[in-house]
Amino acid sequence: MLLYALWDGLAVDSVEREKLVRDLGKVLVKMNVIQFGTFKLTSGKLSSYYINLRVVPSFPDVFKEVVACYLYTLKNKIGLTGFDAVCGIATSGLTFAAAVAYTLSKPLVYVRRERKEHGLSKVLEGVLYPGWRVLILDDLATTGESILTATRAVRSEGGRVEDAVVLIDRREGAERALLNEGVKLHCFTDISELSELLFDAGLLDSEQIKAIREQMRAAR
Repeated sequence: MLLYALWDGLAVDSVEREKLVRDLGKVLVKMNVIQFGTFKLTSGKLSSYYINLRVVPSFPDVFKEVVACYLYTLKNKIGLTGFDAVCGIATSGLTFAAAVAYTLSKPLVYVRRERKEHGLSKVLEGVLYPGWRVLILDDLATTGESILTATRAVRSEGGRVEDAVVLIDRREGAERALLNEGVKLHCFTDISELSELLFDAGLLDSEQIKAIREQMRAAR
């Protein structure tokens, strides 16, 4: 894939971008990152598919490509000067946020899954100065609740949050929920685009694509 160079200024048209999304999807399917069955998500919802991006860092070449997807999205949808710091969400989102922040030489903060019961009892870790524009970064978006929790934690410390970015939007209400809190959600791709491209490539069968379509329809 060409993604690792894209964020550094190489422009692509819609056809080329579609190929990049398809190539990413093929890699994720091959690595069994995308699985089908019945799964319970962090939000508590049941899903006909599961995307486990936690395994990606175990494969350095794929990890680089995924990080490049974030960089490409940031450059083209927000701008690299549109935020002062990156906030990752533990656990998977933090892994990618750390790589993005390091690459861009941006400060990193992160939100714990649970408040510490010792020490300073903090939810937000790291140094955040009041007035900083903080980008929230996670792996996926479903209902948006994890991103909203991070947004509130950052805002409670005086940070400004206007944008959040994920690799894949599952299209189950996150965008709407975030907009209601003044946060715009950006993604490299969403499950609608990704699944249709994989179906066209013969990597999803008719029952799998049907289950995804029905799940998105039910979430509207």
